[in-house]
Order: sequence, then structure tokens, then C-alpha cells
Amino acid sequence: MKISTPGRICLFGEHQDYLGLPTVAAAISRRISIEGSHRADEQIIIHLPDINGQEIFTLSNASTYVKDRDYFRSTFNVLRRRGFVFSRGLECEVHGNIPINSGTSSSSALIVSWANFLSRNADNPAVISSKELGEIANEAEVLEFGEPGGMMDHYSTAIGHVIYLESTPKIYVEALNPTLGTFVLGDSQQPKDTLGILARCRFGMEAIIKKVTEYDPSFSIFHTPFAQATDYASLLSMDELGLLKANLEDRDLLVEGKKLLQKSATSTQETNDIDVVFGQLLYRHFQNLRDHKRTSTEKINRMVEASIKAGALGGKINGSGGGGCMFMYAPNCAEEVADAIRREGGIPYIITVDEGTKLEQ
Repeated sequence: MKISTPGRICLFGEHQDYLGLPTVAAAISRRISIEGSHRADEQIIIHLPDINGQEIFTLSNASTYVKDRDYFRSTFNVLRRRGFVFSRGLECEVHGNIPINSGTSSSSALIVSWANFLSRNADNPAVISSKELGEIANEAEVLEFGEPGGMMDHYSTAIGHVIYLESTPKIYVEALNPTLGTFVLGDSQQPKDTLGILARCRFGMEAIIKKVTEYDPSFSIFHTPFAQATDYASLLSMDELGLLKANLEDRDLLVEGKKLLQKSATSTQETNDIDVVFGQLLYRHFQNLRDHKRTSTEKINRMVEASIKAGALGGKINGSGGGGCMFMYAPNCAEEVADAIRREGGIPYIITVDEGTKLEQ
């Protein structure tokens, strides 16, 4: 049996899900696959040739974690708690072409593939819905180890295509199904600075919200108009005010972007007009990430600007930031944009929106 799952890019709502705000994400045409079958004993053997690694454990000791982020075992345990039974071992091999540790959700795609593979190979096999696979993967990766993180990565890789996700006041997922052209993903090959970025973008913003709410109890990150941010200038430093404004504008950009994507799914209007506005919204989001949330790097800034000069309609840094990947929307000039990214020292990948986790064979 072979299962594959896509990586993802965040179109709108970057660094906002942990504030309770919605996100829009797209699955991409770079995937991780798991292929294997049952063994006669109780051993679980997972070959990882892409990283020259291997994982081995048994059904009887799967419940004991032996390292941080022990995702292969944690997924087993989550499925067992949901009633799946395993009495035979498994041997499989993992392959992928999603850039690793670059903000494109390679780890979430791996866990979704593993959960999909295991649930189909249990003694009581079942074909689980893509939404439930996303929930299982989130439990195995985030909740099981008490780590920070939302559900965007898990839902978007499991469900695929383009989704809108709300987490407050409850989980709500909507398929948008827009008509989108080609993107170019650019790997800066710079390591991400997830903890440093979170210290500013999450904990710094939470402190700002607390300070503003104590002054004005009617303030809401969900509803307060962008223009009202200047009312709090006396409370905040220029840096804090910039971060507050960036989050309010990014919230509004998502609403505008969602409407545009919904329109593209049904509109008879020239797709080129929609493409141009879509690219502009992506770039405005990038400017906030670059200038106020400070998640970008000089190299990624150069990659973005070189891509614009090469004809890209817009784009942004992707993921936690401080390194990792960016992407550009280039429906008519993907090769030229790929060349521009390459000249700036990045590794380009031409991608399209793709389907979610699936049985390959």
C-alpha cells in the first residue's frame, strides 16, 4: 500500500492562527509518501532513505517515547486510543520532495500519511475522513507533546486544495476551490528561527492585546476596525503600534482574499484580473510580515523582489519565518521567476495547488 500527502503554503493569516484568527492555506504539488506492508512479527520498521535514517520499534513498546517529537510512536498511540487494533508489524519506506524544515509542513504531511497508512492497515481497518486525519495528526504532533501550534498544517495537508480554517470559537473548515495558476516555491536554505519569531509575533502580540484591552475593554482582535488602532498610540511604542496595525490589516486582508478566491471559483470575469488582485493581496501581507512582524530575511526579501521584477504578481514568506521558504504567484512566467530565485541563491520549485492525502496504490 502506498499513501501520499502534500505540503502546504499559507496564503493568508500567517502568524495569526495562534491569536484565534482564521487562515487560508493551499496544499501544494510536492508530497511525502509511505509505501509498505505487514510483517509476520510485531516489529515496526520505517526506512527513511532521504535522510539516511531508520526507525524501529515494536507494537509492545510503541507507547514509550524515546525522543522528542517521537511522531511515529505518538500516531500509533493516538490511533489506539481511538479504537484501532494492531497485532501485526509493518515495514515501510518514506520518500518525499517537500523541502524539510522550511515552513512547508513536511512533518505534518508525514504524520498525516502515517496516520492514513496505519488506519488502513489495522486489524480493524477503516478509511478515515480527511478532516479526522487532520485531527489525528494534530493530536499526534502537537497535543501529545504539549507543543504550540494550530491545526492549519494538519487540516490543509489532509484535506488538500485551498481551505479556510477558523479555530475560534470552534473548529470550522471550508473548501474554497478557487481557480489558481502556477506558483513558484523558493527555498532560501536558511534555517528557520521559529522560537525567536514566536517570541515577537505571538508573545509580543499577546502582551499588546492585554495592554490595549485593559485600557479599552471593548477592543477585539476579531472586530476592532483597523483605523481604530491609532486610538492606542499613547499606550504603545511605535514598534508595538506597528505590530498591532499589521495584525489588524492582515486580518482584513484574509477576508478580502477569501472573497476573491470564492469569486474565482464561480466568476466568468477574466481570470487575469483576479490573478492581479490576488498577487497584490499576497504582497501586502508580505510587507506586514517583513516590516512589522519581521519574519523575513534579507535574502528572502531579495528573492521576493527579484521575482516581482521577473513578472510574478505577488508572494510572501511562508511559515514561521526567520528563514525557510517563500512563494510567488506566477501564472504566466513561472520559469522566469524560478530563474530569478535561483540567481539570488534560492532553490526554486514550480508548484500548483494539489489534492490532499490519498491512496496511491
